[in-house]
Amino acid sequence: MASSEEAGGGNGSAEEKENGKKRRLGAVATAWLIFYNVAMTAGWLVLGIAMVRFYMQKGTHKGLFRSVQKTLKFFQTFALLEVVHCAVVRTSVLVTGVQVSSRIFMVWFIAHSIKQIQNEESVILFLVVWTVTEITRYSFYTFNLLNHLPYFIKWARYNFFIILYPVGVAGELLTIYAALPYVKKTGIFSVRLPNKYNVSFDYYYFLIVIMFSYIPLFPQLYFHMLRQRRKVLHGEVIVEKDD
Repeated sequence: MASSEEAGGGNGSAEEKENGKKRRLGAVATAWLIFYNVAMTAGWLVLGIAMVRFYMQKGTHKGLFRSVQKTLKFFQTFALLEVVHCAVVRTSVLVTGVQVSSRIFMVWFIAHSIKQIQNEESVILFLVVWTVTEITRYSFYTFNLLNHLPYFIKWARYNFFIILYPVGVAGELLTIYAALPYVKKTGIFSVRLPNKYNVSFDYYYFLIVIMFSYIPLFPQLYFHMLRQRRKVLHGEVIVEKDD
């Protein structure tokens, strides 16, 4: 899920739990993670300010994506490093990889590649959600690594998602849906038979499958975050059931 709050492996705290015991990160790893999270916080903050300035000057959302796309592409693609960070903080490579790649997919293979949908309101919707989410998330990780986490940042991290997550998912789904007619008409990224490899791929139906995949994934991730919220903000002991 591209809007998931859980994305961002490798950004934990200066101490990580391993086999029930706390394992302190090395000085170099901690310094790098602090730098990374400060840079990402600043990057998304710059993006947010640019979006506000554009709308105040133009009075419309049309052309906004084109205006901020370079910054968006750089920092969202830079987030691939979070998969590498999983080796440092012992988070799930699979979960982090899926969530980061889904964001990159939305940026490069939907919004960038299908220019006809760049002015859709849904694109601006998920951009605003992503921006608020990432500023909150990366600032949370930064302060956590510094062992000086303001309560407001923690509160925002575990409350904003209640609204932002479903709104962001709606924006992503509406954007993919808006792209379908253009994908079907142009055949972009599709591979037709006959060809020398004797394989075919229909990007139009692939996108439909992606949309349906939100049905089982969204509730799982959303309720997981709700459980984390109760655990962190209210001190509840959450017992995860084994499948």
